Amino acid sequence: MQGLIGKKIGMTQIWDDSGAAVSVTVLEVGPCPVVQVKTVENDGYLAAQLGFEAQKPQRLSKAERVRFEKAGVPAQRVLAEFAPDAADEVKAGDTVTASVLEGVEYVDVQAVTKGRGFAGVVRRFGFAGGPHGHGGHSKRRPGGIAARDLPGWVEKGKKMPGHMGCVVRTTQNVKVAGLKAEEGILLLRGSVPGPNGGIVRVTKALKKASK
Repeated sequence: MQGLIGKKIGMTQIWDDSGAAVSVTVLEVGPCPVVQVKTVENDGYLAAQLGFEAQKPQRLSKAERVRFEKAGVPAQRVLAEFAPDAADEVKAGDTVTASVLEGVEYVDVQAVTKGRGFAGVVRRFGFAGGPHGHGGHSKRRPGGIAARDLPGWVEKGKKMPGHMGCVVRTTQNVKVAGLKAEEGILLLRGSVPGPNGGIVRVTKALKKASK
């Protein structure tokens, strides 16, 4: 399996072989039951739909409950599809654990970033702002936003105040600092998107293959 669903626990630090302190992010990955297997004949592509975090069946519609009942798995809160490896033979009702990441050195992590609400250009884009002394009257403002002549309007994509955060972001080539497959704990060197407790999608690195 190319990846699985997890949850961000938080950050801590460990010590590497040289005795240096390394900041790591702790993820709880799996176990993920297989809810459905997509095939080329029926769906046009090959994938396994995994679930994560069981929830109460009464919170789902009847159609959703029947899907889980047919697969023989408890109702799941999160669903995501992953491409299986060439040697994988998965079927509905199986369980994918963190052991699929054994021997993997780099992963890609996708999550929804923290929502920051409405933010100005200084916080949102790192604008310097105007002078704060000597009579400055434009301290945290964006400044001029359009041309005086042509085109005569504010161009699309202009960096301006607005909603910040709460978008899907993928951090690529994150180095794996440790894996406790029995406990479903994955340690990644550095930070990953999203708040503590947020759902993350962990896949084997696409651009940086493990040795």
